[in-house]
Amino acid sequence: MATLTHRQPLRRVGAPLFRIPILDGYLLREMVGPFLFALGAFLLFWALNIFFLAADYIINQHAPFFLVLRFVVFRIPQATPMAFPFASLFAALLAMGRVMGDNEVTAMRTAGIPVMRIVLSPFVFGLTMFAISYGINEWVAPRSVDLSTRTFYQIIYHTDALPVEPQFFRKDPDTGNTFYVTQVAPDNKTMMDVQIFKPAKYGMWNETLQAKTASVVGSSLVLHDVIDTRYNNDGFLTNQQRVNNVTIGLPLGETASQFVSQVNNDPWTMSSKSLRAQVNALQAQGIGGTAMGNLEINLADKLAWPFSCIIGVVVALPLALRFGKRGKTLGIALSIIAFFVYYLMVSAAAAFGRNGALNPYLAAWLPNLIMGTAGALLLLLEER
Repeated sequence: MATLTHRQPLRRVGAPLFRIPILDGYLLREMVGPFLFALGAFLLFWALNIFFLAADYIINQHAPFFLVLRFVVFRIPQATPMAFPFASLFAALLAMGRVMGDNEVTAMRTAGIPVMRIVLSPFVFGLTMFAISYGINEWVAPRSVDLSTRTFYQIIYHTDALPVEPQFFRKDPDTGNTFYVTQVAPDNKTMMDVQIFKPAKYGMWNETLQAKTASVVGSSLVLHDVIDTRYNNDGFLTNQQRVNNVTIGLPLGETASQFVSQVNNDPWTMSSKSLRAQVNALQAQGIGGTAMGNLEINLADKLAWPFSCIIGVVVALPLALRFGKRGKTLGIALSIIAFFVYYLMVSAAAAFGRNGALNPYLAAWLPNLIMGTAGALLLLLEER
C-alpha cells in the first residue's frame, strides 16, 4: 500500500528550445508548395530550352546523348539567380492570395493582428531564399558552369564537323594567339593551310606557325608539316625551322592543360572574389569602357539578383492582399507580369551601365530599389 500511495514526481518533458509560432508556421507551409512548384517549373523550362538548342549536335552532328545531357544538367545552377526570385514572388502571391481569398487575413486583422505582423513570416521566407540563392550562385554555380563549359567543348570535339570557319581570323582571348584556316577538307575534320600567330610582349608577333594540315585529337590541335618562325622584339627573323608535328591545346591554348584549367573569364564561372580581383586589375591598368562596365555589372549582380528574392516578396504581399480574393489565376498572371517588368528594368539598366551612361553598380541595383520602394509603399497603404 505504501508503494501505491507514494507520490512519484512526474517527469518533466523538455520543451523545444525554439518553436515557430502557429501563425508563422501556417503561412510558411502555405508558401513551400507554390515555391517548389515555381522553382521546378522555371528550372525545367531553362533545362529544356538549353537541351533543344543543344539537340542539333545530337541529331545533325551525332554527338553522344549523355554528353549533351551532362552539359544541360551542369548548366542548370546558372538559372538560380533568376529562378529563386521568381519562385519567391510566385509563392508569396499564391499563398497570401489563398489566405486572403478565404477571409483569413480579415479574421486576423479583426482579432487585432496588424498587417506587418502577418507578413513577417513571408518576409523571413524571402530572406532565407536570398541566403540560399546567394550561396548557390557564389559557390555552386561557378564550378557547375565551368564543368558545363568543358563538356560543351567535349561535345564539339566529338561531332563530325569542326567548329572552325575557314578564311576567318580568330583570336583566342586567353592566350592572344590568332589563327587562320584557309579551308576545311571534305571529311570536316582536317584543316588545310593553317597559320597561327603568337603575340610578342613588345611588337606584333614573336612566333608564327604555318602548317599544311591540322587535325583535332582529343582536346588538342595537331599541326602537321609545320614551318616554325621566330622573331625578336624588333620584328626581325631570328630562326626558322621545319617541324613534323606541333600540338596546341584547344580552344587555342598554349598547352592542353590550360584547356582544363580552373581559370575562366566567363563571369558565370567566377565567384565575387575572382570578379572583384579582375575588376581591380583592369582598373590598375587604366582599362575602362564596355568591358569594364560588363565586369562591374556582373560583380554587382552576384548580390543584386539573389537579393531580389526579398524584393519579390515585398512586391507580392500588397498585390496578394489587394487582389487575392479574385482567385489563383490572377495570382499566377500577376507573378508573370511582375517578373517580366522586373526583367525589362534589369535589361534596360544594364544597357545604360555598360556604356557608361549610368554607374554600373547603381544600374545593377536600380530595379531592386524601384520595385522594393513601390512594394513597401503599397504595403504601408494596406496597413493603413
